[in-house]
Amino acid sequence: MSVALFVGTLLAAPLVAQDTLVVELNKVEASEGGGCSTYFLFRNGTGLNFATLELSLAILDGNGVINQLLTVDAAPVPAARTTLKLFDISGLACDDISELLVHDIPACAPEDGTAPACFETIALESLADVALVK
Repeated sequence: MSVALFVGTLLAAPLVAQDTLVVELNKVEASEGGGCSTYFLFRNGTGLNFATLELSLAILDGNGVINQLLTVDAAPVPAARTTLKLFDISGLACDDISELLVHDIPACAPEDGTAPACFETIALESLADVALVK
């Protein structure tokens, strides 16, 4: 393999830090009934298969005020894989959401029974017009 081809391959592949679970808000779009569908990618570089993973989200409106709380079940999240999860936010249009705050992780357990520091293990990213923060 040539050096240029090797570098091009590296640049094309998404980089997932080892020992990190990247939670990416990839896209938001209007759903039926005036709500908002959120598309999340979970890029698992931890080497652990998560049998349970729940995120508690505070949804902030355009004024930065908490509109509602939503707990989402992202499990299973297999090791060395990227998985897609779709979650609906009812009663709030995407344009009216300024931020999603991961304020708690009520459930986080790999299949092997270890107890990782989940808040420290998770890195957040957003490609949407909505910020994803902790």
